[in-house]
Amino acid sequence: MNEAIPVSRVIDRGTAKLMPDVDRERAWLLTVDGAPQSYVDLDEPTHLEFEYARRLGHVLDTVAEPGLPLDVVHLGGGALTLPRYVAATRPGSRQRVVEYDRGLLDLVVEQLPPPDDADIALHGADAREWLEAAPADSADVLVGDVFGGSRVPAHLSTVGYARAVERVLRADGVYLANLADAAPFTFLRSQLATLATVFEELSLIAEPAVLRGRRFGNAVLVAAHQPLDIAVLARRTAADAFPARVEHGTSLRAFIGGAAPVREEDAVPSPEPPDGAFGIG
Repeated sequence: MNEAIPVSRVIDRGTAKLMPDVDRERAWLLTVDGAPQSYVDLDEPTHLEFEYARRLGHVLDTVAEPGLPLDVVHLGGGALTLPRYVAATRPGSRQRVVEYDRGLLDLVVEQLPPPDDADIALHGADAREWLEAAPADSADVLVGDVFGGSRVPAHLSTVGYARAVERVLRADGVYLANLADAAPFTFLRSQLATLATVFEELSLIAEPAVLRGRRFGNAVLVAAHQPLDIAVLARRTAADAFPARVEHGTSLRAFIGGAAPVREEDAVPSPEPPDGAFGIG
């Protein structure tokens, strides 16, 4: 019998666990200190289990012609779910993953190694420090999915951070961010206002119940200088197994309201999720 068994290891920032999915032969759930971080199916890298990951995948599918290789930077590594997805859907893409927790990177590479033919470079570094030292105009897509525990670090929420993102992206590049918040959306609104100081085009993707303030949940922010195909993105997210809504234009400006961009001296982490918000079934 070659039955997969859970793996637990103390990493730089907590305890990571890899738990096999009993319903999928080579699929794994990664948690850190009990909080779900990533889900990976080694045999089917295009399977995105988490709702927010599916929404990020929809955006990645629509930022360029299908199959076209892209230069992608991932801030936050997890179990390399999205890098594996891009490698499968856009062969030939060059990807860089920046993960602060080197112990987590070591665990993932050892237990769930990425495909040998995928051009995925791993960097153990602070996301903002790495970004500020990266070459300008070097990425087509930049994905921000960094959580210290269950919260987005404060230094990744400011105008200075948004400017660093914009500098690394090419003129037609796209920034995607996974955030989490609840009504009255103080953090989420501030992040949209912050990105609006740098980017002309903004969109927000979230489950209707989250947008109505009924529960705490994830929201995907999309920022660019050039318009995305919102109609296609809206159709895909609405038809998903976990339907979501795309807010943009007038409705998004109304959502932002009078929120102010975040200065370095005013930065705070994203809110602490309530107990059970991201628990495991």
